[in-house]
Amino acid sequence: MRSNHIGPEEWRLRRELADCYRLFADLGWGEAIFNHITARVPGPERHFLINPYGLMYEEVTAETLVKIDLDGNALGPSEHPVNPAGFIIHAAIHAAREDAHCIMHLHTTAGVAVSCKERGLSHDNFYGAMFQDRVGYHDFEGISVHADEQPRLVRALGDRDVLILRNHGLLVVGADVPQAFRWMWSLQRACEVQCLTQAIAGAEIAVPEEVRRRSARDAADFAHGTTARLMFDAMVRRMRARRTNA
Repeated sequence: MRSNHIGPEEWRLRRELADCYRLFADLGWGEAIFNHITARVPGPERHFLINPYGLMYEEVTAETLVKIDLDGNALGPSEHPVNPAGFIIHAAIHAAREDAHCIMHLHTTAGVAVSCKERGLSHDNFYGAMFQDRVGYHDFEGISVHADEQPRLVRALGDRDVLILRNHGLLVVGADVPQAFRWMWSLQRACEVQCLTQAIAGAEIAVPEEVRRRSARDAADFAHGTTARLMFDAMVRRMRARRTNA
């Protein structure tokens, strides 16, 4: 039930973000009570919503999401604290990027595996080619709980949509929840395909750089258009149907 102090626009965002958390759980992308998806609340203050520390992804609801400011202060009553690592990473990018309305950070097995490779993400498969010239890399500095890491995170991301945290995991920025999800889904698929490809004996077929760049341009058109919304809504419907029938 919506609290009286939450406006209709924030409530819509809360419901969408809660759906996204449960969708991540449905896809097997959860990491116990860790990792985060954040969404900026409309307004000049750059307040954002984050999952309550202590809940599994499938337990997150519109009501339990915590609204915090860029200093990590909760802006309303909550039974749960905020994970410091979530604040450090997400607050830095929300503060630095006007277009960073939604930020997703994952530790999937395939994503962490690719982040540990010196070569990084391969652009020589259907999904990987979409990320030609779109990926930044940030060297591992340990668990992200120290504020002095924030400027280096921001520099490594630059104006890109994707940041691979070396030896750590994946991060994606989007103008809204569906757009960020579209990029993260494609990035995760690229990592899964890369892991399997590199496990199979035999030489890999290189994709010409011109083709990679064309793929990246075309993928951006899909991610920024109505396709991201259609995909997100369809996958949420499937997730809800599975939960209802379980």
